[in-house]
Amino acid sequence: MEFLWEGVMAITPQQVVMYLIGGLLIWLAVKKEYEPALLLPMGFGAIMVNLPLSGVINQVTEGIGETQGIIQWLFETTISASEALPILLFIGIGAMIDFGPLLSQPIMFLFGAAAQFGIFFAICAASLMGFELRDAASIGIIGAADGPTSILVSQIMHSNYVGAIAVAAYSYMALVPIIQPFAIRLVTTKKERRIHMTYSPKNVSKTTKIAFPIVVTIIVGLISPASVALVGFLMFGNLIRECGVLPALSQTAQNELANLITLLLGITISFSMRADAFVRVDTLLIMGIGLIAFIFDTIGGVLFAKFMNLFLKTKINPMIGAAGISAFPMSSRVVQKLAMEEEKGNIILMHAVGANVSGQIASVIAGGLVIKLVSQYL
Repeated sequence: MEFLWEGVMAITPQQVVMYLIGGLLIWLAVKKEYEPALLLPMGFGAIMVNLPLSGVINQVTEGIGETQGIIQWLFETTISASEALPILLFIGIGAMIDFGPLLSQPIMFLFGAAAQFGIFFAICAASLMGFELRDAASIGIIGAADGPTSILVSQIMHSNYVGAIAVAAYSYMALVPIIQPFAIRLVTTKKERRIHMTYSPKNVSKTTKIAFPIVVTIIVGLISPASVALVGFLMFGNLIRECGVLPALSQTAQNELANLITLLLGITISFSMRADAFVRVDTLLIMGIGLIAFIFDTIGGVLFAKFMNLFLKTKINPMIGAAGISAFPMSSRVVQKLAMEEEKGNIILMHAVGANVSGQIASVIAGGLVIKLVSQYL
């Protein structure tokens, strides 16, 4: 009967910590509804991979030899070897995005760029804290507010902290409604948050909407070749949406494809959450740096909007700048909710959406640029 207790006796304190972390992620997904499609499988996967002699990761058994675990196999084939899951998810994300508000207000591209400041600030902070450059670059991308981009960059950089980076990226994306209002209020006045903006969208032709993803892919591919996979699949998904001849595929990409890949990505990335690689002081530092990156992304976008107001006759509500992060559409909704709390009837949602979708593109480009720049020093 001793073999029945073998697993129980093999549990380590670090694995117990991971059971608690897995339970916390599941609680956040179910009780708080924070990114449930991703946090729930991540939480459950974290428990599975930390069971002693777990069959979901490769094990060597006496008399049998090595047996292959499904989660480790998924990780090695769809993330480690090819980054297939995070890249394929961008097809679904692209199919969900309407770039109309951005194309009718091209100035919103600037807010997407400005709101990436936190990435480079976090890279510098991580480097100063002693992380290797490849790890510092991967940690900094948490500030992109884009889970798939964070996972992809950390894999390409061969970072030692893929699991911690994934948890930080998606956790803070889920906490955007808590983090962003704090950061916005930190650098704005009540008067600034009450600024009204008139939305007078220009008519965007179907031809323009079809040409946009093609042109963006070409331009970004020439400037930042490392971004082609991310931007290309994002824009391909958008092209499916806008072409008008593939409605069934567009709906499939937005729903079935995106949901299935999100579930697989969540449970697969849990392989990086094994206790020996996750329960470390470095993990706490990564979570802290990731939080700083999110806050400085928001502050960077807001301060850029305030800077523009120095030269504009018609003032911009600086909260629009905060929507320049990649957390679409959550960030634009947070900005609109905050505007309504300050003054009922203040509708700035479509401006925020324009900045928000520009942030989706900017974060992917930033990830590619970081890969290109860091690769030159490795």
